[in-house]
Amino acid sequence: MDEARLNDFMGKLVTDMGAAAMLANLILGDELGLYRAMADSQFITPEQLADKTGCNARLLREWLSAQAASGYMEHSDGRFRLPEEQAMALAIEDSPVYAAGGASVIAALFHDKDKLVAAMRGDGALAWGDHHPCMFSGTERFFRPGYRAHLVAEWLPSLTGVIDKLQAGAKVADVGCGHGASTVIMAQAFPASRFSGFDYHGPSITIANQRAAEGGVAERAEFVQASAKNFPGNDYDLICYFDCLHDMGDPVGAARHAYESLKADGTVLLVEPYANDTLDENSTPVGRLFYAASTFICTPNSLSQEVGLGLGAQAGEARLRAVFEEAGFKRFRRATETPFNLILEARK
Repeated sequence: MDEARLNDFMGKLVTDMGAAAMLANLILGDELGLYRAMADSQFITPEQLADKTGCNARLLREWLSAQAASGYMEHSDGRFRLPEEQAMALAIEDSPVYAAGGASVIAALFHDKDKLVAAMRGDGALAWGDHHPCMFSGTERFFRPGYRAHLVAEWLPSLTGVIDKLQAGAKVADVGCGHGASTVIMAQAFPASRFSGFDYHGPSITIANQRAAEGGVAERAEFVQASAKNFPGNDYDLICYFDCLHDMGDPVGAARHAYESLKADGTVLLVEPYANDTLDENSTPVGRLFYAASTFICTPNSLSQEVGLGLGAQAGEARLRAVFEEAGFKRFRRATETPFNLILEARK
């Protein structure tokens, strides 16, 4: 046994255990409004924070100390400060890098542990709708900041001729729309176009219609419960899949239905988790996060459905291209990318 190698690994393990514990504290701070109360980036004592939030001062001192020990906050003479950069990620929900809300997805993994034990010992299946409720709200809050920052400004303009169609008035389907964050953002940006969001999870469709009403686009954005292989309508100018195709049991069947539902000059926008084509290339902090989440969410959901292809969240561009080519598409390219997403275009 290599003792130095053992010690090195134990350091990694303790670091990961501390990170997991900190995520629980992050969720606590988000739910109690502690980060938002410190978003002005001024130094504050636990007692002052208790007055602002109505929380117990002694527990706040412990929570703040954990934040400081983790580098989330600064401390001096018993006072604590949330720096502006950390506030963008933890307190300001309109920030393009806001991430605190998405931590609830990680909480769902722990809530659902026993379900994954059963899946591992069985057929591998765990359907999306069988997760803890915080999975659904956390997923919306995790993806929405990125959609707000990139969808209209970068992703849609990277597609061939799509912006002109949207401005003139296009017919758009958002498949696997979840709570409708992406659909509402597009509907707000392109008032001449009409949008239909489809998801097989009924409770998400209910919330999506509420989001459309709240966003002032209910007349142009409707949400209907339907699967990726049988959603209604045809002659779509644009069909979108936002971070969902790899979760499907039959992505080839879904892509084939999209092919049949598109206009001859229509476009598919496929947004997928960023991935290269091999494990070695994906052995990065982002890849680690996506593989770990895929073990609990994406792959079990695919295995719960017909075909059960099980692409996983790190499918990579080559496998995704093969899916669309098998479905009949002749043109497939990487339109752009971010550190967290591949943005791919498919055309007939």
